[in-house]
Amino acid sequence: MNIEKPKRACTRASIDYTKKWKSIDWNIVKAVVNKLQSRIAKAVSENRINLVKKLQYLLAKSHYAKLLAVKRVTSNKGKRTSGIDKKLWSTESLKYENALMLTNKGYKSKPLKRIYIDKGKGKKKRPLGIPTMYDRAMQALYLLTLDPVAETILEKRSFGFRRYRGTRDASQYLFKCLGTKKSGEWVLEGDIKGCFDNISHKWIQENIIMDKQVLKQFIKAGYVLNKKLYKTKAGTPQGGIISPTLANLTLNGMSKMLQEKYWKNRVGTIDRQYNKLKVNIAIYADDFVITAKKKETLVEIKEMISKFLLKRGLELSKEKTIITHIKEGFDFLGWNFRKFKDKLIIKPSIKSLRKVIQNIRETIKKYLMQKQDVLIRRLNQIIVGWCNYHKHACSKKSYQTLDKEIFRSLWNWCKRRHPMKSKKWQKKKYFSEIKSRDWIFKSENRTLKFATDFKIKRHVLIKFDANPYLNEYKEYYLKRNLLNSRLV
Repeated sequence: MNIEKPKRACTRASIDYTKKWKSIDWNIVKAVVNKLQSRIAKAVSENRINLVKKLQYLLAKSHYAKLLAVKRVTSNKGKRTSGIDKKLWSTESLKYENALMLTNKGYKSKPLKRIYIDKGKGKKKRPLGIPTMYDRAMQALYLLTLDPVAETILEKRSFGFRRYRGTRDASQYLFKCLGTKKSGEWVLEGDIKGCFDNISHKWIQENIIMDKQVLKQFIKAGYVLNKKLYKTKAGTPQGGIISPTLANLTLNGMSKMLQEKYWKNRVGTIDRQYNKLKVNIAIYADDFVITAKKKETLVEIKEMISKFLLKRGLELSKEKTIITHIKEGFDFLGWNFRKFKDKLIIKPSIKSLRKVIQNIRETIKKYLMQKQDVLIRRLNQIIVGWCNYHKHACSKKSYQTLDKEIFRSLWNWCKRRHPMKSKKWQKKKYFSEIKSRDWIFKSENRTLKFATDFKIKRHVLIKFDANPYLNEYKEYYLKRNLLNSRLV
């Protein structure tokens, strides 16, 4: 009897937690959390650091913030991947129960599970650290307290891993910096060597505004590989939810350093109109591009950046950090930037195009014995993803090349499936004619998309001063989201 009672009690609690999780009004949860985040951002903008810390403490204790943190880690792609404890929060009951248990009292992060993922042929594998579900939820919770700080103090020309900013904003900004006749003609392509693995823990703990004890647990967790524990003396774990924001804050200050050097007039005022050497920077995570009128200026800047990074335990990659003339062109974030007769053209890089073609070829081979409907669904996912990413650039020729390569691979797929059938039979079975268009790969339920059907839509660069956590920009972001939804 004594054994049966806890089981019944546990079942009742489980049912209650399930009902509670299902009954959560997420709009109210987000509204309460956003209100506190707005107060944090405002306090940061007013440089009231003590108030910032108090508000961060309140947010980390908030039940709504804990619910939102658990929702994030149980809704993303990593929800099916466990840490070293092999636990997953797959039920509503477990989600609600663990949300109640999130606390910084006596918190000690478990070591990360180390895995390696391929970066491509001939490249070293990238190490990833997978935290336990509890540690992921703690990171998500404290990211809610840190992100308003980051969005307020991060530089305007930093675009990676930030709300409402992305690769397209970085490319559009570079178009502004390089697109005119008077623009700088030399480019420094910067790459930081093992950025996430080498950031100084001392610098992070001294400069990041958040709970120091919790932060220490995040960065000092260590990792397990082949059942052996390794300590982490530097870096933030690749795979941790909070790591990209920590990396952004670590690199914060590069743009300001360059402006103070090259944008000042004699009085000491910093303004773009005094930027005679055309020095501009676009940063995306650990990659950045700096433009200038003269090559000698970039040689000088490269030395400045090296000293800046050294204080943070980082260094530039000698192989990947190069100075290039704009007429030779350079690749950045999957695009190629190059000037032809004073006209800047941004188009998908050859590397990006080859990668998607290889992916499509491998997918078609993999789905040789699958139904046509299944293959079309998977190919459409790849085509839509790649074409949407590049649709703001000069992508027409790349789309044409992609369609040709897809057709070739699909025709080979048909011949391999039915080697004894005639070409006419194969065409009739797998391809259709719709209106004036022939050779459309189509099943009863699905039709393969053509890359050339995607229209080029110019991206509108984000307003640099806009902060998603300040109420005065709420209307701006609503209009921007509406505009972007129309361009999809």
